[in-house]
Amino acid sequence: MKVLRGSAAAEGQLSRPIVTVGNFDGIHLGHQAILQTVARRSADLGGDAVVYTFDPHPRKVLRPESAPGLLTTLDQKVELLAEQGIDAVVVEPFTPEFARTEAETFIRRCLHERLGAREVYVGYDFHFGRDRAGSMRLLTELGPRLGFSVTIIPEVRVDEGDVNSTRIRRLLADGLPEIAGRMLGRPYAVRGRIAEGDRRGRTLGFPTANLDPESEVLPAPGVYAGWLRLLDSGVPPAETRLPVVANVGYRPTFKKGRELLAEAHVLDWEGDLYGRQVELSFPIRLREERKFPGPDALRAQIAADAEEARLRLREGD
Repeated sequence: MKVLRGSAAAEGQLSRPIVTVGNFDGIHLGHQAILQTVARRSADLGGDAVVYTFDPHPRKVLRPESAPGLLTTLDQKVELLAEQGIDAVVVEPFTPEFARTEAETFIRRCLHERLGAREVYVGYDFHFGRDRAGSMRLLTELGPRLGFSVTIIPEVRVDEGDVNSTRIRRLLADGLPEIAGRMLGRPYAVRGRIAEGDRRGRTLGFPTANLDPESEVLPAPGVYAGWLRLLDSGVPPAETRLPVVANVGYRPTFKKGRELLAEAHVLDWEGDLYGRQVELSFPIRLREERKFPGPDALRAQIAADAEEARLRLREGD
């Protein structure tokens, strides 16, 4: 899959492009409905399935104080787009200068002249251009005059609610990763490197891999059954998936800090993962985080959590 830095770099690089535009944070089921439509149409017409997206997220530039934490890193997003059958991703650097682009200029210059779109597909809540002033009416009227059709994809609903990134973030914050996973079409996962911690887990008999997260959203404090996927070369090799019991929280038994931490004990495995690039998924929440009277009580609870995680993960497979 091609990854092109900006619409100017994409000029002349795409064949009969079928295009969708948006931030696509999370690549949830609503996004997937659009992406699969684009992939099918590009296959039918013998063209490229193209995603035109932005980095950083526009709100991080325009209103950083209220910008949401992102559900996917850029690398995650690109990989998930490839899995949906996308041929090219155009990543537009979202700068204050680009934010001043008028809506009509965006359609003419970016979509028509540079990308050469043949068809454009967008979600029902799509906005674009300076101050998000670009309307669906402008896009659907101007597009055909420039030579491309415009199709609006309706909302997708799960559990009687619209699937969107805001709702998924709320579900994760409320400790409901199972529902969030249904909206994503996969378990929620965060990425980062395994960093050296205080080795307290080892003294309890349950050594943990401490995540230095690149992802911006951790799920609610609690204990989870999940999977640790290795992303880089080493031993074990990349793409190895290890079952874990994971803790997200503040370690209240030993600490009084307010730094949210994520750590995972790999079940029935011994080895060194320091420095490895990993993805930690959270398909199942086992319980809330709580403070224990001392190490012995905590050790007993971790053992019980590990056994429940083994059972739940076997059931999930």
